[in-house]
Amino acid sequence: MGASLSTPGRKGGRRRRGVPRYGAMAEINMTPFIDVMLVLLIIFMVAAPLLATGVAVDLPQTKAGPLNIDQKPVSIAIDDKGQIFLMDQPVEVGELLDRLKDTVKQGFDERIYVRGSKAVNYGRIAEVMSLVISAGYKKVALVTEQEKK
Repeated sequence: MGASLSTPGRKGGRRRRGVPRYGAMAEINMTPFIDVMLVLLIIFMVAAPLLATGVAVDLPQTKAGPLNIDQKPVSIAIDDKGQIFLMDQPVEVGELLDRLKDTVKQGFDERIYVRGSKAVNYGRIAEVMSLVISAGYKKVALVTEQEKK
């Protein structure tokens, strides 16, 4: 005859001390995780174009292709009313020269972009470009929109 070593009240025989029979799962439940990721993707797809535009300017259209830019460039925008914006901050014409000299990051060899509305007078754009050149910048570029085919 054999003797049983387990206690009569327990089911299932041997059991470790402190470890429940049905332990916690270590895997991530993927369905809510995927739902959250899809919602974040949609939010960023909608919000990203709004963050990159800056001051709303109606740009003229040309056949030139887009530029490859690694960092946020120094930019000047001129809206329909002739108001000047340096890095999306309104600036008066008299203080533009001083603000441009303060904005220098990589020396005056850095490219500066001028965006002017097609409704603004060309004289206003020429005035701003002359201030940029007199501030010491050597590379000035005019920003346009690509023609829609």
